[in-house]
This record gives sequence, structure tokens and C-alpha cells, in this order.
Amino acid sequence: METVESRDLELGYLAHPEGGPHPAVVLLHDVWGLAEHTRALARRLAGSGFAVLALDLYRRDPPPRIEDPGAWMRELPDSRVLEDIETAAAFLARDPACAGRSVGVVGFCMGGMYALLAGCGGRGISGVVSFYGILSHQHGLLHREGGLDPALKPREPLEAARSLSAPLLAFFGDQDAFIPVDDVHQLEARIADSPHACEVVVYPGAGHAFANDTRPEAYRPEAARDAWARMVAFFRESLGSGRGSG
Repeated sequence: METVESRDLELGYLAHPEGGPHPAVVLLHDVWGLAEHTRALARRLAGSGFAVLALDLYRRDPPPRIEDPGAWMRELPDSRVLEDIETAAAFLARDPACAGRSVGVVGFCMGGMYALLAGCGGRGISGVVSFYGILSHQHGLLHREGGLDPALKPREPLEAARSLSAPLLAFFGDQDAFIPVDDVHQLEARIADSPHACEVVVYPGAGHAFANDTRPEAYRPEAARDAWARMVAFFRESLGSGRGSG
């Protein structure tokens, strides 16, 4: 495990090993924002040899009071989030901690959805990891009778996946109340002909947020450990070798 340095930035929270440059990762939080849990994930991934920027997607506004996660996500402009990810990737590419090394993106739940979307637009992203990212507008958290505002949500993640522009590793649980297994199968079908290396992993008995150890009712330690190891190996392959064993 590398010795990790960290600091708060206007964009979010940066954690990286000493020295450099290192391959870099933009880390996207879930709907609840840039919590200490997200910062801990950034430090843990940095311990494996990556410069990690945990991006604060809500930094422009007062701390949000989210009573209905689905309603909140439906009103969040996808274009603004994707521009933020592009800005974060460009920042990392310039920062001495990364200094021109490749940049990937990883996200959880809402962040997993945006990680996938960011990997479908050629935004300087060289590898995408999505933990239980929302896939459909047709049901679940993002569904609304009458449809979504196309100015806010122009592309359903499942449709965007047809234009994947980077390698992808995606994790789901087969008991996820928000992401039916049929959505996962549709994702697999949409990326089957991608020229990029893609893998979708489904964990039996796991539900939404299975990697979140701050939620005992959801956390599945074995699945979480396996997914983390796969993610680190994936980023080492797609971005260049990070060091350490974390």
C-alpha cells in the first residue's frame, strides 16, 4: 500500500501516492454527495498507485436536502455532470500527480451511471468502472410518467452504451431493486460488438450498494472485495500500472 497524500480542492478531494506521475481516476459519488465514505474510497484507490479526484458534483450549490433520490436525479442536468467529469479529467492530466498519464473514471449508483455516460463520449477517458450504475429511463429511479425532460436527460444509459469509447468494467447484484437483471442483459447485448474490452460482472445474492461498507444492510463483503480487486487490475491494464497491493 502506497503512502497517500490528500487535499481538498475546488473540484472535490484529491488523493494520490507520493511522487509521481501516476495514472489517474475521477471518482463519482452516489446521489448523497461527496461524503467521508467517498473520500475513504479515494484514499484506498490512491493506495494502489493512482491519483484519484473524488469530484464534488454538488459544489456549486448549498448542501442539498435530498428527500426523494429519484426526483433529485431526474432534475440533474446530464450535460453539466459530463462537463464536470471532462473538467476533472483535464485537471488530472495537468496536475503533477498525474502529469499526462491516462485518466479513468469510476462511479457508484448515480455516479456509476455517469461513469458509463462519460465513457461514451470521448472525453479523455481511457477506462470506465461502473458500480451498479442506473441503466434505464423506462422504470426504476429515473422513470417518470410522460418521460424525462430531454434537455436534462438526452440519452438513456443503455442507448448510450452503443457508442462506448473506452474499455468498460461494470458490476451489478442480481438482487438489485433498482436495476433489473434484464437491464444488465440489455447492457451486455449493447456492448457485445464494442471494439473495446468490456466485462459485466453480476454477483448472486447482492443488491444495490453492495460495496458500501457504511450500509450494513446492503454490504456484501465477498462481492465488494472481489469487485475492488477486479477494478484495480482493470485500471492497471487500461491506464498503466498503479503500484501497491490495495
